[in-house]
Amino acid sequence: TLDRSSAASDVYKRQQLSWLTLPDEQDLDEETRTLLAKARRNVGFLPNVFAAFTIRSSHLLRWIRHFNEVMRGESELTPGEREMIGVVVSAENRCLYCLVSHGAELRQQLGDPLLAEQIGYDYRRAPLDERTRAMLDYVVKITRTPVECSPDDIARLRALGFSDQAIFDIAETAAMYNFTNRLASATGMQPNAEYYGMART
Repeated sequence: TLDRSSAASDVYKRQQLSWLTLPDEQDLDEETRTLLAKARRNVGFLPNVFAAFTIRSSHLLRWIRHFNEVMRGESELTPGEREMIGVVVSAENRCLYCLVSHGAELRQQLGDPLLAEQIGYDYRRAPLDERTRAMLDYVVKITRTPVECSPDDIARLRALGFSDQAIFDIAETAAMYNFTNRLASATGMQPNAEYYGMART
């Protein structure tokens, strides 16, 4: 009998990771190849976003430094809160790559796959406190209608305990994901198959 899940997985693995024609890894400069090797060691596989970015390898090096600073640098926001922002922005933009990859990371960060999935599908129905929900409402506004952002948004977040620096971090994280979502969707980046099963239990 046909193992449908195995057959589907094989088809998925044969998909192009991007609609663009990417350079061969051996033709890349040494710094980029070193970065890709480090990513493989740290993650266990090469995230397709890294591979797709090699079409502009100098941009990859700058982008990953900024990404790491925003997501892992000093901030009042926890890593889990930053991943929530990434997932909610990606859900608003219907970005397949970022929803799948950062959905996996959110499951790991929260240690609660059910809550992580609820946030990905619709954070408004997830059991979140008022502070977290207000943060996510703000990132949706930044994503959908940034021209409508106002001092009232800042006042609401301040009243819930966010400092101005934390509010800036919320906005910068949302802005960064809007950038990566648009780039991923515009170039047809496919998420790695490995992400789908990560941190499910």
